[in-house]
Amino acid sequence: MTAQPQDFVSVDAPLPEKNLRAIRAALIVQEDREAFDAGLKAVLDEVRVSLDLGALNAFMHRWGISACDTVKDPEGRRQMHVRARQALADEPVPQGRPWRESLAARGIDV
Repeated sequence: MTAQPQDFVSVDAPLPEKNLRAIRAALIVQEDREAFDAGLKAVLDEVRVSLDLGALNAFMHRWGISACDTVKDPEGRRQMHVRARQALADEPVPQGRPWRESLAARGIDV
């Protein structure tokens, strides 16, 4: 599948609905779309064999979270994939803020 211009979501867009079409449309980062498409094929094959929709529900939940993350911070999603590629290639990965510091800045005590 290829991305269509109407599939892209602006940063100010509301969170995607909880259905496969809306979730996929929100995934504007190429790596996410490719993983979604491959995962959807695999989970639909699994559902065909098992006749259990639990795997599809789990798939939608997991990708729904990623879709919301993309809508809120598309550049953050892109950077996540850049860092993942660097880590997989054993390249140095720039360090960000410690997660405890990030949570504390949001008023979350850990």
